[in-house]
Amino acid sequence: MPDVVFPCLDEAGALPWVLTRLPAGYRAIVADNGSTDGSAQIAAEHGATVVHVPRRGFGAAAHAGLEAATDDVVCFCDADASMDPAQLPLVADPVLAGEADLVLGRRRPSSRDAWPVHARVANTALSVMMRRRTGLRLHDLGPMRAARRTELLGLGITDRRFGYPLEMVTRASDAHWRVREVDVDYHPRAEGTTSKVTGTVLGTVRTIKDMSGVLNR
Repeated sequence: MPDVVFPCLDEAGALPWVLTRLPAGYRAIVADNGSTDGSAQIAAEHGATVVHVPRRGFGAAAHAGLEAATDDVVCFCDADASMDPAQLPLVADPVLAGEADLVLGRRRPSSRDAWPVHARVANTALSVMMRRRTGLRLHDLGPMRAARRTELLGLGITDRRFGYPLEMVTRASDAHWRVREVDVDYHPRAEGTTSKVTGTVLGTVRTIKDMSGVLNR
């Protein structure tokens, strides 16, 4: 069954729920990016494999988790409880069945509070740019996603910041992968957690900058 990479930075309040929601047979890999709130210890106590990633950056954590994975199929999921790991089969099953090479979970907010306006606007803008760059009719960058490990490593993704998820898609498109989008639920983050990508206006600006750099390469 698939390995699941959870890039993590100070998610102690969310990890217990997140890790207990994994489907049977799925293995959690928590790529800890320098947490100071005990996230790594909590992850280990809940049975996750913990990878310590000293280099800061969302992409650095995600890629370190990918390298540490051993299963043929690897999923990615945020560790802040905004997405329910119980829905991972929605993205993993098409890959396991050989029906798709990369599956992205299109976020469907469960409430108005789940997705801040500034983050939605940024996502819409990036989706438009992504379509122009790749020709893929995608609506979301899909933090919950799945693909085969060896093929992902073969893409040669170089971004180690917020542009990592987008570069995965652009390189997959350039390699003529079959990319699919499926709907997944998107909830307000666990209390006490903040998105490291678009949780703040400044974070959103940094994300757009990093992703624009990927699109302009």
